[in-house]
Amino acid sequence: MHREHLGSRLGFILLSAGCAIGIGNVWKFPWMTGQYGGGTFVVIYLLFLLILGVPVLTMEFAMGRAAQKSPLKMYQALKPGGHWGWHGYVCLLGNVVLMMFYTTVAGWMLQYFVDTAAGRFVGLDVSGVETAFGNMLANPVQQTVYMGVIVISGFFIISIGVQKGLERVTKWMMMALIVLMLALAVHSLFLPGGSEGLKFYLLPDIQRLKDAGVGNVIVGAMNQSFFTLSLGIGAMAIFGSYIGKNHALAGESVRVCALDTLVALCSGLIIFPACFSYGVDVKSGPALIFMTLPNVFNNLPAGRFWGSLFFLFMTFAAYSTVLAVFENIVSCVSELTGLSRKKTCLVCGIALFL
Repeated sequence: MHREHLGSRLGFILLSAGCAIGIGNVWKFPWMTGQYGGGTFVVIYLLFLLILGVPVLTMEFAMGRAAQKSPLKMYQALKPGGHWGWHGYVCLLGNVVLMMFYTTVAGWMLQYFVDTAAGRFVGLDVSGVETAFGNMLANPVQQTVYMGVIVISGFFIISIGVQKGLERVTKWMMMALIVLMLALAVHSLFLPGGSEGLKFYLLPDIQRLKDAGVGNVIVGAMNQSFFTLSLGIGAMAIFGSYIGKNHALAGESVRVCALDTLVALCSGLIIFPACFSYGVDVKSGPALIFMTLPNVFNNLPAGRFWGSLFFLFMTFAAYSTVLAVFENIVSCVSELTGLSRKKTCLVCGIALFL
């Protein structure tokens, strides 16, 4: 069977980076940087990214390109009769688990974008915003509707094809994500008192490093270098199977890592200056996005506009990963069952709702 390839090098980079860029970049990396010693953590993280992240990513791309198969059949194609065929099923299971998480979170982000753009948080105090988040979690029908929009649109895009669907949509979405990110970061940097947030975020702080524990910081940086690139579950190997042999994969891996790290660093530039400007606790954890930042936007000039842009940015970050995970699942199931891409998308979409 002829295997469709990506139409451009830019599409490959943005598609791979889209899989890597997600909630881990926008929330987890800035939070870890702030708690684990600022610039010190960034240096350790970049070191692990170079000595572990880039080589492993290159390896996954190379395996996918050599096998010209999904992660499910990749090991069998590379070494028929080998003992690693079972790992293909682990890869499929890992993508399914990731899909269940990201479709839910992407639905939350989409709902918060709609609610912020509609002005539903305007005039609410701290307790009002917290109540709004609790009401969202307590309304399974509403959550299912927004998740349904993510799932149906995602599988529809995948069903169109690699070039005309996945690559085309991801390229535009990722370019919009980068523009939104840069606009939000520049705006946040000029907030009154934002410079203190920038210092907390990026200046090395040995005391915070010691308080967190040097061992914990090192392990955290190493784990983040794998987590941020979606390594180990075959999620990146699929894109290697869609790229031609005229591309140097090590160089492409460096570019994907650089774009992924740029988004992670810029996310902190958006969040920390805003938090310090309005006296928000940067240790809020997951609540920072859904319960703390809406209060910040309520106090910002044109906060409804900037809040809408922020949650649109978050939606794109989550949705880019959803599309990449869907592509992995559809490719695996199609090779397992022999169904066409369109039929596989229909079956997978129905199975997810059931």
